[in-house]
Amino acid sequence: MSVHDPIADALTVIRNGCRAKKESVTIPFSTKMENILAILKKEGYINDFKKVEVKDKNFFRIEIDLKYYEGNSVIEGIQRVSTPGLRVYTSVDTIPQVKNGFGISVISTSKGVMTDKEARKEKVGGEVLCYVW
Repeated sequence: MSVHDPIADALTVIRNGCRAKKESVTIPFSTKMENILAILKKEGYINDFKKVEVKDKNFFRIEIDLKYYEGNSVIEGIQRVSTPGLRVYTSVDTIPQVKNGFGISVISTSKGVMTDKEARKEKVGGEVLCYVW
């Protein structure tokens, strides 16, 4: 089985792990996913993540510690927006708000991967990767 959209696969693993109330989940390593997870950690959606080397192999995986509050997942929803078959780009004027500002948009810009609020502050647009609320 070939992986066509590793970001969507990783977001699905996180979504399913939250629904199953797992303590942690593991996804394949990629630098872009590491940047997205750094944003999720900074915004308080996950506890932590770490890069783990697979024994006897020369590749890495990312272990994500999911976050819960009073028995419910902090991540209510996580949705992939831009896909390999349909890229979604936005300018600084049309950056989408998620749940009237209660969620975040993760945007890949020329200045790196950042949230919608940071992109507005930096006055840059880019590819809308996902919504998290």
